Amino acid sequence: MSFENILLEKKNGIAYVTVNRPKVLNALNMATMEDLRAGFHDIKNHAAIRVVILTGAGEKAFIAGADIGELAKNDAVAAKEYTHRGQNVLNLIENLGKPVIACINGFALGGGCEIALACTMRLASENAKFGQPEVKLGIIPGYGGTQRLPRLVGKGIAMQMVLAGETITAQEAHRIGLVNEVTVTAELIPRAEAIAAKIIANAPLAVQYAMEAVNRGMEMTLSEGLYLEAVLFAVACATEDKKEGTTAFLEKRAAVFKGK
Repeated sequence: MSFENILLEKKNGIAYVTVNRPKVLNALNMATMEDLRAGFHDIKNHAAIRVVILTGAGEKAFIAGADIGELAKNDAVAAKEYTHRGQNVLNLIENLGKPVIACINGFALGGGCEIALACTMRLASENAKFGQPEVKLGIIPGYGGTQRLPRLVGKGIAMQMVLAGETITAQEAHRIGLVNEVTVTAELIPRAEAIAAKIIANAPLAVQYAMEAVNRGMEMTLSEGLYLEAVLFAVACATEDKKEGTTAFLEKRAAVFKGK
């Protein structure tokens, strides 16, 4: 499968997705969003892929935001379609059933920050910058920024970022819980690969169910979330992987999981 605006490579159980428009700081246009949709659907259906690493080409930007030239042409009807299509892609990333690690190198602004928010976890290089500057253009975040950001960092901090439109550093993003870790640029992908290797060593269905419990549970009351957790725990206990995992532990050997 070939794409115009992204690169997709698969090796050792990892899919590497790179937004590849460095001349425009990897800005998101609809063609790029369509490439991401197709690429992540391909990954979702590829059983051998266990983890995704998502990044941007070059060292200046992860994704610097939307393609403003394209956005400026939208009327209300087109803008609604534009937003829904983008939200659907981010929902696909968030609920892929496989962890997606964002490796944020440089600017992650607007839609770029929103794509990072949809990922399972976020690693940032020391030069990364984050922001939701849409109010400076007379609009608001449209790819989930008003919803995922407060859920991640809290309402007050999210309001400050969205209303002031300020750009924050990687270090500040780490302090407020927007990113998991900050590292030097050269170690960004290797660090993601190290985390991916630990995930790949675990039972595939258990990883999938754990992600579902967290993602769905965030939208529920505590009692509803606990019920969901109990149901998914029971389902996990019916898998071959559970039998293999517990047997391997008791026999003091490494487990060999099959995702069944």
